[in-house]
Amino acid sequence: MTEKELPYIHRDISWLSFNYRVLQEAKDPSVPLFERLKFLAIYSSNLDEFFRVRVANHHNLLRVGKKTKKKLDYNPKQLVKEILDIVNHQQEDFSRIFEKQIIPELKDHKIHLRRRLELNDEQREFLDGYFNDHMLPFVQPVLLMGKKVKPFLNNAALYLAVQMYDKDDVRGVKDYYGLVKIPSDHLPRFIELPSKKAEQRDIIILDDVVRYSIGTMFPGYEIKDTYSIKLTRDAELYIDDEYSGNLIQKIKNSLAKRHVGPPSRFVYDREMPEKLLDYISEMFEIKKNGRLREGRYHNNFEFFKFPTFGLDHLQNQALPPLPFKILENTKDYFGEIRKKDRLINVPFHSYESVVRFFEEAAADPYVTHIKIVQYRVAKKSRIMQALINAVKAGKQVTCFVEVKARFDEEANLYWGEVLEKAGVQVHYSWPGIKVHAKIALIRRVENKTARLYSYMSSGNFHEGTAKVYGDFGLFTARRGITLEIARLFAYLETKKKPRTPFKHLLVGQFNLRPALVEHIDNEIENAKAGKPSGILIKLNSLQDKEMVAKLYEASQAGVEVRIIARGICCLIPGVKGLSENIKVISIVDRFLEHARVFLFHNEGEDNLYVSSADWMTRNLSYRIETVFPIYDKAIKKEIMHLMEMQWKDNVKARVIDKKQTNEYRKTDSDMPLRSQLETYFYFKRKEQKG
Repeated sequence: MTEKELPYIHRDISWLSFNYRVLQEAKDPSVPLFERLKFLAIYSSNLDEFFRVRVANHHNLLRVGKKTKKKLDYNPKQLVKEILDIVNHQQEDFSRIFEKQIIPELKDHKIHLRRRLELNDEQREFLDGYFNDHMLPFVQPVLLMGKKVKPFLNNAALYLAVQMYDKDDVRGVKDYYGLVKIPSDHLPRFIELPSKKAEQRDIIILDDVVRYSIGTMFPGYEIKDTYSIKLTRDAELYIDDEYSGNLIQKIKNSLAKRHVGPPSRFVYDREMPEKLLDYISEMFEIKKNGRLREGRYHNNFEFFKFPTFGLDHLQNQALPPLPFKILENTKDYFGEIRKKDRLINVPFHSYESVVRFFEEAAADPYVTHIKIVQYRVAKKSRIMQALINAVKAGKQVTCFVEVKARFDEEANLYWGEVLEKAGVQVHYSWPGIKVHAKIALIRRVENKTARLYSYMSSGNFHEGTAKVYGDFGLFTARRGITLEIARLFAYLETKKKPRTPFKHLLVGQFNLRPALVEHIDNEIENAKAGKPSGILIKLNSLQDKEMVAKLYEASQAGVEVRIIARGICCLIPGVKGLSENIKVISIVDRFLEHARVFLFHNEGEDNLYVSSADWMTRNLSYRIETVFPIYDKAIKKEIMHLMEMQWKDNVKARVIDKKQTNEYRKTDSDMPLRSQLETYFYFKRKEQKG
């Protein structure tokens, strides 16, 4: 079977299916009301990034030559059309959820979203004052006069397109058009209005405040109607594969241009007249394949900021992170890691034990070296501060900064400069390869002998995302593993490939892909020989065609393959004669599933790995990734138990199949099992037992 014949769902179509699973959470009545608003925000935020990066790339491919297009395994024009069709349908669903479910339920709780025609005298007087006191300096009314003089549409900024006529034209025969910027970058999107009833909350969206005041902005014209619009621009830097020049400077220059890139999507109110839509499209040179219908409001990611009025019962039940006592409460921090490997599972566990790893190292007089890879990091980071304190204490600190972490480039450059000024040895990424490994290493002198301690994770060193991203992290002092981590850091610092092969770690650019293939081949051989076999993988994305083909091969050999894929899954399960032994589920819930876990049965001698790597071509072939083995029997048993718990989820798990319908998964169990809640209470019971 050739690559072109491989049954395969394009990654972007699969991703849209994932984003619809996010939208499903917004319409699930069992999800608390304010949390459903947050899922609308997540859906919208995801979609913005998708158009700024993925769809922008397809638009660029439409402009390349025929020879380049022939090398593609898909038709970009056809794909863009399919994407727009899917998203337009999803946006209709979005509007139905918001207008038919969310707004009525808000009213049930005495929260009213008011429009300009629903205001009472007191509220109109309030808005008159609000406009004059707060909005007047920021609104930018422009009378559109054709293509010769046109305003620049800022990336992701909100505008109202205004349809009007001259007041002297009594019949209003000739239409004039204007544009007004909605100042959501300066003012809150949701404004609380005065209400006559103490228990009632009246809110107006900033867009409707502008609509209310629009008449004062175009004197001499009668306003017919207003329609919201938004333009998103290409956000890709297109520098990953450049091998010459100063990469850091190129990224800085590119960041300055990110917000003025070519249009990747024009979003407009679906009620907008065709004539006005065509006029604006022509003025701003927007093609039909770049237009997308939405409802009355855009930038719905701002639902993250919707006021909650202290109504805790409309939010998720609090699940405070549980202390990982063995490391958080001990007086001999490194001694506890020396005794045995330690595993945390955030956000169920507190991240404090990870922060303490660095703070203890910074203060410990026996620690001589600290090394870390920085991919994404919090704006206010105790970990970064610990590195600075360590330098002040006379320790040698090295930080590898990946400056190509999309949308975190600026933050990483900032932290790189801060660390350099403090005396940290900072190494920046180089062209062509992205370093995605989540690793840290500490050297400590004990009884005149150097000992290494390592922390490896599926997630970033980010105190913020650790509260909402589900990740595993392993603390270890195992000599075989820590020496290989040291060898990997030496490579990152010198770019000289290690002479000794990795035996414990699977590392991108070295042994990662062949080792995974070898594990799958082993299961295939066992199945063909009539021996027990099985594969369970949990990841964010499965896209790499070689790995998809290999899993099809395993299925055909009789290997039971179970996949928990949060996002992209290009593999098609359940196809007779090809993938009938493969089942795929996806779990979308209050926490973002981020851990990557690979389990191979190996005749009962399970090989278990935790990883930073998805099974995407970029991860397996163009990144430095780490996949680390789990050797401790108790930890292995615990992870396998947690994975089985996820596999049995019958509340938040969806079935992934060829139809991409995202049906909720049903199991034989009569008891509802929501794996994230079960995981939390599993650890809570464990904590109580001590």
